[in-house]
Amino acid sequence: MTTAASSPSSVISRNPADPSDVLVTVPAPGAAAVADAVERARAAQPGWLSGGAAARSAALGAVAAALEAAADELADLAVREVGKPRAEARAEVARTVAIWRYYAQAPYEPTGAVHETASGPGLLLTRRRPYGVAGLVTPWNFPFAIPSWKAAPALAAGNAVVLKPAPEATACAQRLAALVEQNLPARVFTVVPGGATEGAALVSAADVVSFTGSTTAGQEVARAATARGIPVQAEMGGLNAAIVLPDADIEQAAAHIAAAVAGYAGQKCTATSRVIAVGAALDPLREALSAALHAVPVGDPADPSTVCGPLINETARDRVSSAWEGLPVLAGGTVPGRPGWYAAPTLVEKVPQGHRLLHEEVFGPVAALLPADDLAHAVRITNAVPYGLVTSVHSAGLDAVLHGLDRLDTGMIRVNTPSTGVDFHLPFGGAKASGHGPREQGRAALEFYTSSRTYTLSPATL
Repeated sequence: MTTAASSPSSVISRNPADPSDVLVTVPAPGAAAVADAVERARAAQPGWLSGGAAARSAALGAVAAALEAAADELADLAVREVGKPRAEARAEVARTVAIWRYYAQAPYEPTGAVHETASGPGLLLTRRRPYGVAGLVTPWNFPFAIPSWKAAPALAAGNAVVLKPAPEATACAQRLAALVEQNLPARVFTVVPGGATEGAALVSAADVVSFTGSTTAGQEVARAATARGIPVQAEMGGLNAAIVLPDADIEQAAAHIAAAVAGYAGQKCTATSRVIAVGAALDPLREALSAALHAVPVGDPADPSTVCGPLINETARDRVSSAWEGLPVLAGGTVPGRPGWYAAPTLVEKVPQGHRLLHEEVFGPVAALLPADDLAHAVRITNAVPYGLVTSVHSAGLDAVLHGLDRLDTGMIRVNTPSTGVDFHLPFGGAKASGHGPREQGRAALEFYTSSRTYTLSPATL
């Protein structure tokens, strides 16, 4: 994923399908304003916690209802601001509502356990307590879902939240904030716009930090938070592989992979960017996947039939279009001549070792087709990158799949389904340069946003 390299003097968000359409222009608030927002959140947090589980549950449930009532408006905003195809935008909003509903029940979950002492009378208790202020730094590609799957568990556990969204998703974040804030006590949830300066200020002030974005920025966040001695998680880039075995349903595999390469113009950390065909699967997969990518509808994200919309900005479009230069192109390899920052879904082959497609996350609708002799060879190719987020494996039987799964250095493995897609109630995260710290989502998130305390209770008299 990408993030701003430096803080702008103002935050400007444009429609990637129509760059002349400016959604937001606001001054970047600066580091001092971020620190002030954190202090105000810190002052509000004790009241939020002491209100009790019922109050927090009701508030998060009210947020879910407000988001659901505004679903059409939010989907339209995601289409306009970040170029998300309408079908995906609607699905993201529905997932966002489900996330808030899921965590609305979390305040009633047990926060500890009672244990017997090793000897003598008394009790040992463990209890989880919130840290205080959760600082969230989020990307533009899931402008409602990612802030929500960070903020909802943090709030459920009793923390206050300060969110610094990507500049490209400022309007979405502001609208999300308006719907959340009207259902929570003042200052418990705050959005601060800006770039890297504001993000760094938040990491320097918050009590616990969660980041999603590029690997470079994520590593900087992890170092800064670790130096302060505060908990940090960073979900970063991916260079995900799809492994196709000879016994796979090739047409189905091609359809799944095409969706994972081209959906939302490949602007997902879980997108497929390497396709590894094992043995006899190579030739039929080359033909089927080329045809599937040729057939992907590319165009205006507001069109309900569009699957592959624009890249987020001109720099992203140029980065993608330069990635296939000089390589044999099986599908795509063109930049449509229309307003907006588009690139056709592209499949290349015969990619030489050392090429950027085999080592860098391009973050666009382009993938490399790679041959493998057998499953073990395919696993070695999959693991030979700095990243380890998700791998999809396509096969008609489970024997070979189960034999090779544990050898994959990825945090998530998906069998006979696209590499994209997230189940919000299960842990999400990657290995190596794809992730740092504990997992996100599900119960794992509730544990991340709380610290464990051990209490020893002995009777005053025996």
